[in-house]
Amino acid sequence: MSFILSFTIGRYPISVTDILTYTFTGKAEDENLPLLLFEVRLPRVIGAVIAGGALSVSGAAYQGLFRNPMVSPDILGVSSGAGFGASLAILLSLSAWAIQFSAFIAGLFSVLLAVFLSRYISMFNNRILILVLSGMIISSIFGSLISLLKYIADTEYKLPDITFWLMGSLSEITVKEIKTILPIVSISLIPLFLVSWKLNILSLGEEEAQTLGINTSRLRLVVIYCASLLTASIVSVAGLIGWIGLIIPHMTRFITGPNHRILLPASFLLGGTFLLWIDNLSRSISSLEIPLTIITSLIGAPLFFVLLKFSSRNAW
Repeated sequence: MSFILSFTIGRYPISVTDILTYTFTGKAEDENLPLLLFEVRLPRVIGAVIAGGALSVSGAAYQGLFRNPMVSPDILGVSSGAGFGASLAILLSLSAWAIQFSAFIAGLFSVLLAVFLSRYISMFNNRILILVLSGMIISSIFGSLISLLKYIADTEYKLPDITFWLMGSLSEITVKEIKTILPIVSISLIPLFLVSWKLNILSLGEEEAQTLGINTSRLRLVVIYCASLLTASIVSVAGLIGWIGLIIPHMTRFITGPNHRILLPASFLLGGTFLLWIDNLSRSISSLEIPLTIITSLIGAPLFFVLLKFSSRNAW
C-alpha cells in the first residue's frame, strides 16, 4: 500500500485510479502519466526502498558484529569517505557518473584504511575496539577534508552543490542508477543473510563462537566488507542519509527479537518503508524539496530517545 500511495504524492497530482487504470488497460487520460510514472516516480520509489533497506541491514549487521547498539553504518568512516569523494568530484566539476564513482571508491577506501590501521595498531588484543577507534580516526580525517573542500569551494555554485549533496536526496535518481546499484546491493545482501545465523552465535561471545567452530576473523571480514559495500553504494547515488541505519535495527529488534535470521530481512522491509515515507514528506510538505537527512534527524532523534527509554527495561 505504501508503495502504491507513494506514486500519488507530489506536486503533479496522480490518483490511485489513474495508476490502476493505466496498469491494467494501458490507457491514460493524461498523456504525461506514463512519463511521470516510469521516468520520475518509479526510480524514486524503488530507490527509497533500496536505500532505506540497505542502510538498515548494514546497521543491523554492524550492531550484531560489534555487539554494540550504538553502532551505525558509518562507524568505519565509509560515509565520510564517500562524502569526501563526492565533494572532490563536485569541486572538480566532474560528471554525475564520476561523482557517484568517486564517492563509491572513496567510501570503500576509507573502510580499507580503517581495517589496515587497526591491524597495524593491534595484531592480537582488543581487535574490535581498535577497529572502531580506527574508524573514528578515519571518519574524523575525511570529515576535516570535507570541511577543507567546502572552505575553498566557490560560494556561488560549488558550495551549495556540495552542501546539498551531503544532506541526502533522491531527487535526481534515475533508472540507470537503480540498475547500477541493484547488483551491488544484491551481492552484498546475500552473504549477510547467509551468515546471519553465525551472528547469533557470535552474540554469545567470540571465544564461545570459536569453540562452536565459527571462524570469527573470516566472519568479521565478510560482514564488514558487505555492510560497507552496501553503505558506499547507497551514499554514492543518494548522498549522506543519517539515522536510518541506527534506529531502524532497534525498531525491528523490538518487533522481531534479536534473531538475525529474521532481523536482517525485517530490517530491510522496515527501513525501505520508513525511507519511502521520509522521501514522500521531503517532496510534499513544502514548495521546496527538503533534504532527507534534515527530516530523518528531526524524526530519528526523538524516536531514538523513545527506543532508548524502552530498551532500558530490557537487555539488548
